[in-house]
Amino acid sequence: MKTNSKNKTLKYKILLVIALFAGFTSCKKSDSNYDAAGTFETTEVTVSSEGSGKLLTFDVEEGQELQAGQIVGSIDSVQLYLRKKQLLATGKSIQVRRPDVQKQIAAIEQQIATAKTEKRRVENLLKANATNQKQLDDINAQIAVLEKQLDAQKTALNSTNQGITEDNVGIKLQVEQIEDQLQKCHVVSPISGTVLVKYVEKGELVMPGKALFKIADTQNMILRAYITSNQLSQLKIGQRLKVSSDFGADKMKEYTGTVAWVSSKAEFTPKTIETRDERANLVYAVKINVKNDGLLKIGMYGNVKFN
Repeated sequence: MKTNSKNKTLKYKILLVIALFAGFTSCKKSDSNYDAAGTFETTEVTVSSEGSGKLLTFDVEEGQELQAGQIVGSIDSVQLYLRKKQLLATGKSIQVRRPDVQKQIAAIEQQIATAKTEKRRVENLLKANATNQKQLDDINAQIAVLEKQLDAQKTALNSTNQGITEDNVGIKLQVEQIEDQLQKCHVVSPISGTVLVKYVEKGELVMPGKALFKIADTQNMILRAYITSNQLSQLKIGQRLKVSSDFGADKMKEYTGTVAWVSSKAEFTPKTIETRDERANLVYAVKINVKNDGLLKIGMYGNVKFN
């Protein structure tokens, strides 16, 4: 009889503890200390190849921290370099063919100068009645022919020089194009962040547009939360909010966030998201910028408390 009494007392105590725990849990769930909830994400960039060829170097590992502008790999560029040297040699050969206008016309200019000197002598003789008018007319005709020849030669030489200049400009543009392609043979990190995924390995053949790796700016996280229409009036761009994240074992860490964007269109509540009003079917997405101290990870849940 005593044994049965003890068993009944023990069962009663166990049921009492279970009831108290259930009641505590129920109260805790009903008293949600947040106004909105969501998950952390960040800016992700998939870096693709801009060149074509063998990947000679590729110093990228998943989880590695990279800086914006950091060169992490190189693509074989020998053919591009040789093409550039060929274009530079072509440019030099074009320049060699450029005529020296002054030297080319020097002979005709000397003939004109000599003819004009002879004209002055004939004019003096004509004043002294020592020669006839025909001799002066012949010299004038000779000078006119020489001047026309000079103009024609100048025009031809200038046209040749203009053509060479245009050819040289075309060569320079091709060299600049090759230099741009050579620059794109360097694999550069566009942002500072952490490498999430590595798609290729050193030695593989890559083509323009082929994904090489994915990098995320993990220093600046974005909490995408969802609010109801009744909460829209409580938020504005630039507003500072309290953001907290659960790290397990009842460990909560609080951050300061800034509202960066509020959606203008409502959407159905995502299945993984809880809202203040669980009856709300339509919610508005909100992006809140949060400075990461290294503990926040992509996909973690976060809560928002309006100030």
